[in-house]
Amino acid sequence: MAVKQFVTDWTKRDTLKSSMLFLLHFVIMIAIAAVLLLGNKMSNIGEYMKEKGAGYLYALFCLFLLVLITYLYFIFENKSILLSGKQTALVFAVLDVYIVLSYLIGEKLDIYARPVAFVALMIFILIGRREAIFLNIISALLIFIIDTFTGGTADATAYYSSLIISFSAGMFAVFFCGRTKTRFGVVLIGIAIVVPIDLIILLLEVTTLVNAGPVSVGEMPAFDRIVMHMGYGLFGGITSTVLYLTILPIFEGIFNCLTAYRLRELTSSDAKILKELKQKAPGTYNHCMMVAQLSEACAAAIGENVDYARAAAMYHDVGKLHNPEHFTENQGDYNLHDELTPELSADIIRSHAQDGYKLIRARHLPEFLADVAIQHHGTMPIRYFYAKALKLTDGELNIEDFSYLGPKPQTKIAAIIMIADASEAAVRATNARTPEAAEKAIRSVIEERMDLEQFSECDITLVDLTKIRLALVAALTGVYHHRIKYPNIKYRHTESGTKGESL
Repeated sequence: MAVKQFVTDWTKRDTLKSSMLFLLHFVIMIAIAAVLLLGNKMSNIGEYMKEKGAGYLYALFCLFLLVLITYLYFIFENKSILLSGKQTALVFAVLDVYIVLSYLIGEKLDIYARPVAFVALMIFILIGRREAIFLNIISALLIFIIDTFTGGTADATAYYSSLIISFSAGMFAVFFCGRTKTRFGVVLIGIAIVVPIDLIILLLEVTTLVNAGPVSVGEMPAFDRIVMHMGYGLFGGITSTVLYLTILPIFEGIFNCLTAYRLRELTSSDAKILKELKQKAPGTYNHCMMVAQLSEACAAAIGENVDYARAAAMYHDVGKLHNPEHFTENQGDYNLHDELTPELSADIIRSHAQDGYKLIRARHLPEFLADVAIQHHGTMPIRYFYAKALKLTDGELNIEDFSYLGPKPQTKIAAIIMIADASEAAVRATNARTPEAAEKAIRSVIEERMDLEQFSECDITLVDLTKIRLALVAALTGVYHHRIKYPNIKYRHTESGTKGESL
């Protein structure tokens, strides 16, 4: 499920660009539908359009209306989709694939065999729950319009049944999908949604039993027809999840999406960058793992995606692979910065944010990880080297020469990483082992960033910051807790047994 950006500005240019992009994808969708519907009718297309042209024109108008409603939905509910050409293409790509699959399966097999939950599953995992619910409705209406107004072979009752099944199955899939964490769990969803699908088919088709007359030669009995349709419903439910699991990796690669399944691959011990970090910068690696634990607690406290927060924290400092020996956690007794000017040291330190962004993008990893890597220090000054420079000069210094280049955090998760990163270092540096001391250090970190307006470009609230502070206090005092001092005892073996002597 994607993390939404906080959109602060929306200009006329954004409106024009996004609307033109939507129109382009609408034209592509119409072209795909035209190929499917008219591909085998080109030999007598003139006569066919004279007979069916009004229906196609009405279908075209209805499809345009659905696309317009979709655009307006994103305008009011999630502008970040419209700001990203890739996200817009993703939405239409899912709908286009669904149109093709539904038409071919409905034409070659049966309309009840369609993968009715495909759109809901794909959009839920690639974008989010609310968008999945909305686009599930749009996709159900989309196929219903194509069926009804373009001269399909089934009867009207079957089309209405298919509409209700598509809507219901997709909604059930969305509600169940949030509870599954594995790909096998998704298969179980496909089995689960078969129940409402077949129940709807049974209830909608049961009138054929009541009104069934004598069976003609070669005609299938009403009861057998219902059983057959329920079998197709079973096929459609299972096929929804099978196609979803088959096509999802393709979408993950093409659109570089960060899904729950890919997150597990990226945060495993076999992830390439993390293995490099562990070997070349072990201190940074351990710091990242600690920040990941803290970020997970903070995300849970304010209702953000825990998996996203953990992954972003693990990758936030990978830019230090460029110069690992210049960062304190990877140094021994000798500090390389003792031989450098404060200006050069500050430049090396702040470059790790940009280096992390470039490295993540170069490895074709999800953009969200790169965004957090470059945002997690915002435009904060590097206090140590700024203070060192102040001691070495009598003139005025430009603090921007000793500050990170930004941008500031754009999402709540980026803000969480910023706070957790600094809090972990502050508590460890001050040896704050009691809850009171840890709370003081963490409060100072948050207040400093508020004073420097580091959260001005994301939608984090004071309530969120309070919950984050309390979560960090609990987590850090649990890690850096007091331990008793163990006595020094020397053990020796004697004929009567092992004995110890205090030293």
